[in-house]
Amino acid sequence: MDIKKIAILGSGSMGTAILSGLLKAGFDAANVAVSTKSVTSADKLVQLYGVTAYPTEVNPEANANAVIGADVVLVAVKPLYVPEVLRAVSHNLADGALVISVAAGVTTATMEECVPASVSVIRSMPNTPAIVGRAVTGVAAGSRASAEQLTRAVSMFETVGRVVVLPEAQIDELGTVSGSGPAYVFFLIEKLTQAAVEMGFDEATAQLLVQETFLGASELLAASGKPPAELRRQVTSPNGTTERAIAQLETGHLEELFARATKAALARSKELAAGK
Repeated sequence: MDIKKIAILGSGSMGTAILSGLLKAGFDAANVAVSTKSVTSADKLVQLYGVTAYPTEVNPEANANAVIGADVVLVAVKPLYVPEVLRAVSHNLADGALVISVAAGVTTATMEECVPASVSVIRSMPNTPAIVGRAVTGVAAGSRASAEQLTRAVSMFETVGRVVVLPEAQIDELGTVSGSGPAYVFFLIEKLTQAAVEMGFDEATAQLLVQETFLGASELLAASGKPPAELRRQVTSPNGTTERAIAQLETGHLEELFARATKAALARSKELAAGK
């Protein structure tokens, strides 16, 4: 990666996942600065990763201090706070720096308004499997970002998974699929586990049955190269038990339900962009 120093503003699950991915890829911890809320969190980051950490609870300039000398600044705070944080650090951003946000709904135009004209921005949407190196991240360049800077951002996110480069107009839509998607999967696992318990399995056995089934099915899908519909048909014998179960699921009009769910997520993303 063509990055000399990176600042990560925010040490939640996403910021920490990307930090871990960078270090596993061989990036030097001495060239990473992280801002975080508490002294306890800062001490933990130093001990676990060997990075420089600035706690905001004792230093109002923690974010601004973290970005000094950084050629890449990853903004991993909640969407509501992105403009505020960018304005607070703008005076310390280096000429030619690249700012990358992982916040839903915050447009590149909004970010560009908050930083000097010499600073470029990129918007990204990773998902939580970044924690285990299996993220899908969408990235979209702002109006000032160069091809080289976009390549730099892609290289950074490839340390935690796969990357898709998109026009910004599609980033919100991507967020409704891969961004929110892990929650959909966890929801299905939760409900199937409950059904298993109701059938008489103890909680531990139910969890084992369901979680290993989802994991195995996902690995089979990845290894087979076949579309999921074909794999489903292979499991669904005519007049068998699975066919009867699928028929019940189809009565719930799942296709329409997922369409409504993704539309609802997209509407919320638009609200976030509007500051609601």
